[in-house]
Amino acid sequence: MDTVRQRPRRLVALGLGLATVAGVAVAGTALAGSPAAEQARAEPLVPGTPCSVTAKACVDLDSQKSWLIQDGKVVRGPIGISSGGNGQETPVGHSLRVYRKDATHKSEESRLPNGDPAPMPWSVFFNDGGIAFHSGDPNRSSAGCIHVPPAEAKAYFDYLQIGDQVQVVKASEETAARNGK
Repeated sequence: MDTVRQRPRRLVALGLGLATVAGVAVAGTALAGSPAAEQARAEPLVPGTPCSVTAKACVDLDSQKSWLIQDGKVVRGPIGISSGGNGQETPVGHSLRVYRKDATHKSEESRLPNGDPAPMPWSVFFNDGGIAFHSGDPNRSSAGCIHVPPAEAKAYFDYLQIGDQVQVVKASEETAARNGK
């Protein structure tokens, strides 16, 4: 008897689960085709990068490379970087903006083995959640930030200014989107 009563509940739960999956799929498509992404893809690419000419900084998560750009030309790069991993991936975005800079930033989220806040020198923040370019080991994934080699971090800090556009993309997805696939 209990099995018969539970059957409608299971069907409702299954229906809700399928609706949730469908909603996530539609939301993912909407994000991939966001107005910012479409606008960036309407602009020409900076030669040698997967980013448009409106970007001041470009990050390709596929190749783990970054470039600084001025007037549609590469002025620094490609630079080997590391991005987020282990469930803390770096978010993709076409119209991210530099909103804060801190030459001596110490993270409250990342800690040293002794419990002290981890130093993140030359931080240039460009996305919610404290996502930034900062000095770090380009061979070690981050918690969503872009690790720039220490020798390059100050150059990123000096070059990028509040309001500058940052594009974080996956070159394979950009190519497919531009080719209509």
